[in-house]
Amino acid sequence: MTSILRALPKNRSFPSIPCIQRRCYAVQAPGNPSLEVFNERHKWLQRERAAAKPDASRQVDGLRDEIAFRLCERLLDIKRDFSNVLDLGSGPCTIARTLTQPNPDPSSERPVTAPISTRISHLTCADTSPTLLHRDASLPFNNLINLTRTELSSLEKPLPFAPNSFNAILSCLSLHWVNDLVGLLQQCNALLEPDSPFIGAMLGGDTLFELRTSLQLAELAVRGGMGTHLSPLADVRDIGGVLGRAGFRLLTVDVDDLVVEYPSMFALMADLQAMGESNAVAMREPAGLGRDVMAAAEAIYRELHGEPGRDGIPATFRIIYMIGWKEGEGQQQPLERGSGMVSIKDVLEGKKDGGNST
Repeated sequence: MTSILRALPKNRSFPSIPCIQRRCYAVQAPGNPSLEVFNERHKWLQRERAAAKPDASRQVDGLRDEIAFRLCERLLDIKRDFSNVLDLGSGPCTIARTLTQPNPDPSSERPVTAPISTRISHLTCADTSPTLLHRDASLPFNNLINLTRTELSSLEKPLPFAPNSFNAILSCLSLHWVNDLVGLLQQCNALLEPDSPFIGAMLGGDTLFELRTSLQLAELAVRGGMGTHLSPLADVRDIGGVLGRAGFRLLTVDVDDLVVEYPSMFALMADLQAMGESNAVAMREPAGLGRDVMAAAEAIYRELHGEPGRDGIPATFRIIYMIGWKEGEGQQQPLERGSGMVSIKDVLEGKKDGGNST
């Protein structure tokens, strides 16, 4: 550059070029901003690999079957028929199989009722994993319910259904892997007809706290630090706010703990892998844990959480059940705050009428 400038005549004039100043702006993309906590592609691969071995995959269906059964029990309390129902994140159509059971509430004192499927005209099962979605397509329950399977490209993108096209949406064990949960529930609200329910069940809270604490203590002792090896989960206190932000009304949220006994920590982790429920955090450590950390974690697990006299170890799954209704005409409305005539404190203490004992 210096040699070129020296070769130019000193008295040469250059035409003036106008200077154009460009300004750049940052614009918020449409929708709610979401942080990528989970790697959706990695979770898809986990579920596809798990479903590729159907026999091994069916052996670990017990937990999902139990949760789907308890979710369908909540559908029994809604005394109406449904013409079009969506099972969002259906997996191997577990809810469809549960709906066709002849006795949905065998432990109840109520008489045996007909399968809930007789009250549903059409059920759409939608999932992102095609292998898992079609895993049980040849089983007999498919002939007992009007069922359609729909493959989804993602739960983070707009769902391929028309607004106001369903009068109930169910979801069993798929919401805890969603990055933008509020956005997905807002879509569900838009897909529902007025005065229609959304009923979901997801893992949350202290799920697998035994495994989480054992891995943390083992890694801290062996490596001197801790990594993220279990996915973060929503707390029950947050779910009501999430449903409210999504536009649902008449919210009901409750929690249920299921404790499953496993022979060892390694058997628990093998079952989680066969269920497609392994860690899918975006910032997870790609190399995984070494044998020394795993051996230490197994010993810590038994020492801290093992029960005397039992060879196995407990694993706690905390299930958050949620029900929200889309607003509609003639829908029951809660009373205004402060309009109650009876103190809940008196009711819980067995009192009424100004403190007189019942």
